Amino acid sequence: MGGGDSALGDMGMIDDTVGHWSGRRVLVTGAAGLLGRSVSTELLDRGANVLGLDIAWTERDAVNAAGFTTVPGDVRDYSALDTVLREEHVDTVIHLAAQTLVGPAVEDPVTTFSHNAEGTWTLLEACRGRGSVERIVVASSDKAYGDAGGRPYREAMALRPTHPYDSSKAMADLLAQTYAHTYGLPVAITRCANLYGGGDLNWSRIVPGTIRSVLRDESPEIRSDGTFLRDYLFVRDAAIAVLVLADAVGRRSELRGQAFNFAAGQRLTALEMVDRILQVMRSTLRPTILAVSRNEVPAQRVSAARARRELGWRPQVRLAAGLAETVAWYRAHLARPAA
Repeated sequence: MGGGDSALGDMGMIDDTVGHWSGRRVLVTGAAGLLGRSVSTELLDRGANVLGLDIAWTERDAVNAAGFTTVPGDVRDYSALDTVLREEHVDTVIHLAAQTLVGPAVEDPVTTFSHNAEGTWTLLEACRGRGSVERIVVASSDKAYGDAGGRPYREAMALRPTHPYDSSKAMADLLAQTYAHTYGLPVAITRCANLYGGGDLNWSRIVPGTIRSVLRDESPEIRSDGTFLRDYLFVRDAAIAVLVLADAVGRRSELRGQAFNFAAGQRLTALEMVDRILQVMRSTLRPTILAVSRNEVPAQRVSAARARRELGWRPQVRLAAGLAETVAWYRAHLARPAA
């Protein structure tokens, strides 16, 4: 197993694959989240005008940047979406809004299905009704594949989820495919590996939870038995992937309804990931294994060969560099001095 850093390609991503975003008007749902903020930043850096819709905007979350407009709202509100699409002349939609935590999905599946499935069909229906959106990306997840017995996930595989969060993402995935094939909507789908990076305040997740524990001089906790295997993708690489796919589906009609995996070949068990973080932070703490996780797939491997081949996308950030940047973000934002 191990970190898998060698799986990262030596080729740099061709900048043209990202597309030309200057002057485009982009609605990003879930803009206050980890990926939403990173996508918004990449769009703003490229000259786009970004409307960031989120149900959970707070003063702390606000993005203070030229070209960014905060839009408080619920993605399940058709009227609000229709108004934004019409009045703001939106030409691109990046749909990231979702309930993203496995534990709460098990405890409250109805709310998770509502946010992730109803939110997706409401957004897609608003785009269909408006008829002027030129490119749409819907975020699914590698979790939508379910348990493949440890085999690498590939896009041709059937979606076979068995747990609430996984099923909710598969629903969103299938809805996007349906609106593309039935109504010709210019929508494509991302299925990303586990994301990490600065800005994730869901402390139950292994990366932010471990970093915060170390900064508090507390033993980090692993909810599983430590052997669960995941692919990890730095959030900035995922944000670039979203832009690459959005630009491509706007230009290439054959990509409508198509899904693409995005991963970096950085594959670790939970215990290995915690050990990597402890190394970066130069900590001698040892993790506590809780072994309380349930309704999770033991091993998830993600092949991004299709994205490399058909989109020219390559991950750029190796695990060591990504973790160092992530740790630095939490040190600054949790107001703890550097070691």
